[in-house]
Amino acid sequence: MKYDRIDSKLFIKNRKNFMDKMKPKSLAVFNSNDIYPIGADSTMPFQQNRDIFYLSGVDQDESILVLFPDAPEEKHREILFLTETNEHIAVWEGAKLNKDDAFEVSGIKTVYWMKDFEKIFFEVMTQCETVYLNTNEHYRANHATETRDDRFIKWCKEKYPAHQVAKANPILQRLRSVKDPIELDLMQKACDITEKAFRRTLKFVKPGVWEYEIEAEYYHEMIRNRSKGFAYTPIIASGNNANVLHYIENRHQCKEGDLILLDTGAEYANYSSDLSRTIPVSGRYTDRQKQVYNAVNKVKNEATKLLVPGTMWKEYHVEVGKMMTSELIDLGLLDKADVQNEDPDWPAYKKYFMHGTSHHIGLDTHDYGILTEPMQANQVFTVEPGIYLPDEGFGIRLEDDVVIQEKGEPFNLMRNIPIEIEEIEDIMNS
Repeated sequence: MKYDRIDSKLFIKNRKNFMDKMKPKSLAVFNSNDIYPIGADSTMPFQQNRDIFYLSGVDQDESILVLFPDAPEEKHREILFLTETNEHIAVWEGAKLNKDDAFEVSGIKTVYWMKDFEKIFFEVMTQCETVYLNTNEHYRANHATETRDDRFIKWCKEKYPAHQVAKANPILQRLRSVKDPIELDLMQKACDITEKAFRRTLKFVKPGVWEYEIEAEYYHEMIRNRSKGFAYTPIIASGNNANVLHYIENRHQCKEGDLILLDTGAEYANYSSDLSRTIPVSGRYTDRQKQVYNAVNKVKNEATKLLVPGTMWKEYHVEVGKMMTSELIDLGLLDKADVQNEDPDWPAYKKYFMHGTSHHIGLDTHDYGILTEPMQANQVFTVEPGIYLPDEGFGIRLEDDVVIQEKGEPFNLMRNIPIEIEEIEDIMNS
């Protein structure tokens, strides 16, 4: 992996926190992701299942973690199963983790090879009553592809039908949403890489460049700073492309006078950053563009102040909607009659700002977190209001990643990334 090795005390702590929530005489099983095929002998780049990574730090395929805090044998309270590395693998793919390496990464002493899984698993299953199975219950989850966890769940239920079954996901949703200081440092690193890439882009953009060329500038800077690249498919949307919320073609030429909406965060060590900025192709905003930009920035700044312990996600979005409504009236885009006659289920401001303002971020860009529970300190949220004006040929979105504090305003992980109009114009014209 490109990233520096993470201190194993993070994963030791994460496992302890998870096991503290388990029922008596229970074990939990977590599988790595598959390497997914493209065609012929081609595959997609490997991406580790975030749950097994969160609990072990193991970042390779064909891995299984078993947690059994009440195991009669102490050595079976934490078990890793890995593919046995050999000379052939070392030559063709690069050596995988050996048992010593696995301990250094994870802090887990008991490591077996995958070929022994069924034998060892049978032994521990005879000693437990409940098995925690790992499913993805994220509110945006929608997967057509069967995962290793999915296949394991089918096999386990068929093989051990008398065991009680519990869900690992609610525990993980709560644990993963609150970040450890080590995690916050990794997320800061991802944001710092994003900053370098954005500053590089500000120097590069001018009339006539193509969106994909801008994407390449970002990617170059991310890779040279030990990132795998973008944390998600980047949006480089010039002109009216910005009014397509998930525009990812990045294939048009950037024209003089247009704005470019950039939604372009780097990953680092599997942790995400999520940045949005909107910059002028020509290096200067028009007066109208400035008006709208400042309105979006004002909503972002005021919305950020609401992210404090105890805030409810749904109520927060209602308050942000009120802020945006006020700005849209000032911009002449809405009037009081629009607001008085609005549909409560689709308020008037949604015509120009139709997406949510904030989501959890961490190991996943849209990270785990239970939205019906109050916000807590050390949760990390995006703040990303926008105004989209297809009739005027541009859209503006501004986004930072912020850490909720015990007291006071959130800490902005993107505090050093240019956002004010004057600073962006100065850099682009220097």
